[in-house]
Amino acid sequence: MGNIRAAITGVGGYIPDYILNNKELSEMVDTSDEWIIQRIGIKERRILKENGKGSSYMAIKAVNEVLEKTNTSPDEIEFLICSTITPDMPIPGMSNLICDNIGLKNAFSYDLNAACSGFVYALETARRFIESGGYKKIIIVGVDMMSTIADYTDRTTCPLFGDGAGAVIVEPAEDNLGIIDSILFVDGSGHKHLHMKAGGSLNPASHETVDAHQHFVYQEGQAVFKVAVSQMSDTSIKIMKQNNITSDDITWLVPHQANMRIIEAVSNRIGISKDKVMINIDRYGNTTAATIPLCLWDYENKLRKGDKIIITSFGAGYSWGSIFLKWAYNGK
Repeated sequence: MGNIRAAITGVGGYIPDYILNNKELSEMVDTSDEWIIQRIGIKERRILKENGKGSSYMAIKAVNEVLEKTNTSPDEIEFLICSTITPDMPIPGMSNLICDNIGLKNAFSYDLNAACSGFVYALETARRFIESGGYKKIIIVGVDMMSTIADYTDRTTCPLFGDGAGAVIVEPAEDNLGIIDSILFVDGSGHKHLHMKAGGSLNPASHETVDAHQHFVYQEGQAVFKVAVSQMSDTSIKIMKQNNITSDDITWLVPHQANMRIIEAVSNRIGISKDKVMINIDRYGNTTAATIPLCLWDYENKLRKGDKIIITSFGAGYSWGSIFLKWAYNGK
């Protein structure tokens, strides 16, 4: 069993139809297209506008697509992990709702909250279940409806975020492919720089917390920027050294899409040219747990069996990490 590796064998995604571009956003808050592009690198983001629909709607769309693309029956799925910080409701876990809608009758599931690092943490979790030898087909879906917790009166944070979902199937690997190594970390002292003040047991919802805008993402951008660049870079460099590879060996870098300047700084420190970096933040914004699977979804037709890929993320917690894998199939 120790020789089993886990591999991503299919990718699905979903983005809402509505496009919130910088021009429209500048009519809502004191900002401009020039400022947003220069500081963040985002031109537009997708927003789920339909009444009565939340994160589970997007997650279900993404999961259905990956099942269809891979000709996988819902009955074959044994485990589903939903990575999100914007569930439809506090209880039950949103993964339960997804399983019910998709018809996953032979699976168990749970939600995983690691913010922007959620997909990476979920992928490592699925990897270990596959390597145990007891599981054959696992779905990971990263989804967030960040428009519900973005403060559209705060010009420093609201331009960052968009809505979307990405899903992958993880299975035992063939031909020595799949996930080879991982490095994950957390530093809870960073929570003061990136968090949501209210809505939990410490500060339950009240008129006071709502009036004080405490149910939105709070971020100290400069502090987060510095740590994100250093930790994403350091773990990526460390994982390359552990596996005796250089930046020249890497086919693709898949960074969390938080900020174009962070992406550029990380790729420069690692020594990977921009043409080998997956980027879609300019079109989708930061969709938190969905950014990495949406990158894989966007670039799937460029991926080839054996491609050496580093996935790296940083999020609230602080949480961060990198995964090194060899891609398992030719994208279509």
